[in-house]
Formats: sequence, C-alpha cells, structure tokens
Amino acid sequence: MKKILLTAVMAILSMAALSAQDLGQATDIYNNGASYLNAGDKAGALTAFEKALEMAYQCEEDEDGQKANLISNIEDVIPSIALSIAKDYIKADDYDNAVKQLEAAVAAAEKYNNPAVAEDAKEMIPQVFMQHAGKLLNSKDYEGAAAAYGKVLEITPDNGMAALRQGMAYGAAGNIEAAENAYAIAIENGQETAAKKQLSNIYVKQAAAFLKEKAYNDALAAAQKSNDNLENATAYKVAGTAASQLKKNEDAVAYLKKYLDLSPNAKDAAQMQYTIAALSQTLGDKATAIEFYNKILTDPKFGETAKQQLGVLNK
Repeated sequence: MKKILLTAVMAILSMAALSAQDLGQATDIYNNGASYLNAGDKAGALTAFEKALEMAYQCEEDEDGQKANLISNIEDVIPSIALSIAKDYIKADDYDNAVKQLEAAVAAAEKYNNPAVAEDAKEMIPQVFMQHAGKLLNSKDYEGAAAAYGKVLEITPDNGMAALRQGMAYGAAGNIEAAENAYAIAIENGQETAAKKQLSNIYVKQAAAFLKEKAYNDALAAAQKSNDNLENATAYKVAGTAASQLKKNEDAVAYLKKYLDLSPNAKDAAQMQYTIAALSQTLGDKATAIEFYNKILTDPKFGETAKQQLGVLNK
C-alpha cells in the first residue's frame, strides 16, 4: 500500500515539474519573440508568440500567476503585431497579402478580445481596396479598378467616392450601363455634382459620335441627356447641329443660342451666328435674323452674305 501511495506521489510531483518546465520553455519562447520583434522580424515574433501561447495554455495553473500573466501578455501583443505586418504589406503595395493579413488581425483581435485593433483592421480593409483601385485606375487598368472599387462598395455600400470612381473606371472601359449605375449610387451618397459632371461627359461624347455617324436623332437625345446632367457648350452645339439636320429649326436656334452664351469666343462663333440668322429668317423671325446678321457684318467669310440678307430683310 505504501509503495502504491509513493508511486502516486512521485507521478504528481513529476507532472508538476513538467508543468513548471513547460511554462519556463513557453516564457523562453516568448522572450525570443520579443527579441525578434526588437530586431524588426515581425513574422518571426508572431510565430514565436503563437507557439509560446499554445504551450502556455497546456501548462498547469500556478500559485503565483505566472501562467496567467504570460498568457495575458501574449494575447495582448499578437493582434497588434498582426496589424503591423498588414501595414507593412500596404506600404509595399502588396494589396492581396495586406487584405489577408488584415483579416487575420481582425480574427486575432476578436479571439483575444482586443476591440481597438479589430476596429482599426476592419476600417483599413476597404481603404486598401480603395488605394489599390486608385493605382489600377491611374495605370488604365479600368476593369481591374472597377472590380476593386466594387470590393470597397461590398464592405461600405454608402461610399460615394468609391462609386464615383468606379463609374469613371467603367466609363473609361466603355461599359456605359455599369457606369450609369455606379454614378447613381454616387449621387445618392454625397457625390451628386461630380457624378453628374461625369455623366454629362459620357453623354456628350456619345452625342458627338452619333453626330459624326449622321445618327441625328441619337445625337440629339444624347446631347439633351448631357445637358440634363450639366449644361455645356459642346452638347448645345451638337444638339443645335442635329436639330438643324432634322429640320427642327426652332429648336436648333435655341440650342445654338445657348452654345454661344456658354462659349461666346468660340472659333466657330461666326458660323453659328450665321446659322442662327439663316434659320430664323426661314422661320419668319425677322428680328432675330437681323440681330444675328448684324453680328457678322465684318466677318471675312459671312459678312457679304449678311449684308445681302439684311438688305432683303430691311425692305
């Protein structure tokens, strides 16, 4: 009986000694991790701390609280190191690894109850996608940029700037429908002025292309959409030209007047003034015809014709 009791006591003492030894090893590994961290080897430090933590969890409880203190110290530092590594990836423009590491930092912070790090890492994920998308857009990888801005919007659907820039990427890639959808989101989220300016640019380019193809109805419709978003001289010029070709003379006069109001010093101002005068004369609007013929009396190209027509109108 005494022999059995002695054996049991020895086993307990051996387990206690083993636990103390393991805790000492865990502490040594923790200290190694601290050395790695001081030397700038964050990945090595993280690996060491994770190993030390796993070992510390398996140790028996001790009366002086060394195990609890060691575990607490490690759990405090792991999320911060994970976040710091992610920031290094961001600085190196390694966006894929940056996002993965940020997600790892979030997981570690939530596991070890570090809400500050979790919040910082979560906020940085869409920022990384935004930064990556900007570089792709600047390098004219429009489809890649649109996809990256889409990831931002998946996380923060009310990000008006991401939607605006996604619209720019889609527009540059020629995906007009997708661009319109993106700009609609941008308008709803604080980027109305900028989004409408971009939409106006899209439609005025369409209008000019349709005019070149002599698709006058399409040109007029696109020009009107451009001006609905942001009035601009080019759209009014296209609209006036297209309306004139469609024999919508009254509309053409109104559009070309707006063109000259917005661009009074245009190189083709005399041409447009002559067109307004001629169309007004056709419409029987004598006053407008006289007004605009008088504007071009000294023009070397249209002056002589203007004098002749004024002579007819003033009879």
